[in-house]
Amino acid sequence: MYKYIKIENHDKVLLIILNRPDSLNALSPDLMSELSQILNDYENDNNLRCAIITGSSKAFAAGADIKNMMDNKFVDNVVNNFIGNWKVVGECRKPIIAAVSGYALGGGCELAMMCDFILASENAVFGQPEINLGIIPGAGGTQRLPKIVGKSKSMEMVLAGQSRFMEAEEAERIGLVSRIVKGDLIEEAIKTANKIAKLSLPSLILAKELVNKSFEVPLTEGLKTEKIYFHSLFGTSDQKEGMLAFSEKRKPSFKK
Repeated sequence: MYKYIKIENHDKVLLIILNRPDSLNALSPDLMSELSQILNDYENDNNLRCAIITGSSKAFAAGADIKNMMDNKFVDNVVNNFIGNWKVVGECRKPIIAAVSGYALGGGCELAMMCDFILASENAVFGQPEINLGIIPGAGGTQRLPKIVGKSKSMEMVLAGQSRFMEAEEAERIGLVSRIVKGDLIEEAIKTANKIAKLSLPSLILAKELVNKSFEVPLTEGLKTEKIYFHSLFGTSDQKEGMLAFSEKRKPSFKK
């Protein structure tokens, strides 16, 4: 169905596999167009509750496709909204897990950060080497990265470029990676996604929205919105089922 991406359905989990092995999964416009379409379809499919984005054992994605962009002009970038469709990843309302093996550099690191959390293999390597090309990160490297790892680490990664890559152990220690998987990364990612997919979809959507909002609004406003959303979920059948199942000491069967 797709030229640069493979997809697999695992019950309520969608596994998205970036598939440009000859270029270490470089994120070309065509690949990102496919990914945007896949995620739009995922968003609208009520049978799917959680998605995983992964690459190969050698590279999650080694960056954007340099050969494709090297002749771009400023005006063309503006008029054509270059990399504008990348925002679909970060704006998806349903959960997305990044399963990272090997290189996640430049746009690859930014793509992983757009996901809700990162599971990494022991050989994962993260970096923002755009400065070595005479440009800067353009899809969140200067914005998401500081919010996750702080100013000092971000400045070094962005300003030092390819001389400052971050391996999995450090990435986990400072919070860029949720955890390191020492066994089969995809198997563990699917296992984690299946646990999430069994939960109430309205609760997942609102919880994700609130955590993301916490980076953008003052604490008082965030707490106010959190309380409203908390109250609102008492109007769902899933809340009734979840609490009844707890009182009856059984697993809940959520409908939404």
